[in-house]
Amino acid sequence: MTVPLDVPGATEAHPEAVLQGAGPIAGRSLGEIAWTRLKRDRVALTGGGVVIFLIILAIFAPLVVSLVGHPPNDFHQDLVDPELSTPIGRFGGVSLDFPFGIEPQNGRDLFSRVVYGSRISLLIAFLATLLSVIIGVTLGVVAGYFGGWVDSFIGRLMDVFLAFPLVVFAIALAGVIPNAAFGLSGDALKVSVLVFIIGFFSWPYIGRIVRGQTLSLREREFVDAARSLGAGNVYILRKELLPNLIAPILVYSTLLIPTNILFEAALAYLGVGVQPPTATWGGMLSDATNWYQTDPWFLLPPGLAIFVTVLAFNLFGDGLRDALDPRTR
Repeated sequence: MTVPLDVPGATEAHPEAVLQGAGPIAGRSLGEIAWTRLKRDRVALTGGGVVIFLIILAIFAPLVVSLVGHPPNDFHQDLVDPELSTPIGRFGGVSLDFPFGIEPQNGRDLFSRVVYGSRISLLIAFLATLLSVIIGVTLGVVAGYFGGWVDSFIGRLMDVFLAFPLVVFAIALAGVIPNAAFGLSGDALKVSVLVFIIGFFSWPYIGRIVRGQTLSLREREFVDAARSLGAGNVYILRKELLPNLIAPILVYSTLLIPTNILFEAALAYLGVGVQPPTATWGGMLSDATNWYQTDPWFLLPPGLAIFVTVLAFNLFGDGLRDALDPRTR
């Protein structure tokens, strides 16, 4: 048993008195909270800065090349040793005019070809990711929300696509496509085929994630409240579920883009991607394997371009995931 202490002159403090003069307390949205967390992660911000730089570099590739390098398909054989077919000078002919050096045998500017190659890699990766997200989110939300035979059918469809030998199919399909089809030809046709192959067969990965999140969200109180007010399935899917799925969709998309970049580079390395003389990072690596003994420098620019791009996207994706996850501190 405790005895109350009577202090002379003491008065009870009311909550209103404590908060008097403190001013209104401003609430923060989920986006503001996520941005505050993301700003603390310097590694993720660095990765995001590199990603933005690469996107700007790809968009303004002609301007950058006109200021710094040379046209990507111009030959500079006067800078190549006629006997060894290797660049004259050290480190692959690196100079102020050729920051990354030149190719052996023909002397094309490696800097210009790396910059132009970023346009192909990023374009295919972004479009393929967009196609995967559209298909995967649509089918994942439908499967998770309706359940029953709809969920079973879409689930088995996902299993079929996941078991599909994608690399073999991509090599076979890209190899048999003629030079002109579907009203397209040349690089436009190859890019369209690669976007279809990579995007259409990669949707089950994000589809499974969205399905799992939807299974959890459909039992929440705000969904029951919408149903009790007479909301239909389409309204609930569009207004209640999809806004709450933005975070996992955005995070997984940033992690799917580097995977698609690597897949496009692998196809180009195998010779079934965008065909020469159009510059691609995978195609440059394929050409460099023929010169690794006499000119090993040729491997570095395209290899480092792929490495830095994939690393930047992965770092930014990891930081974005931590910032958007309410369970992290």
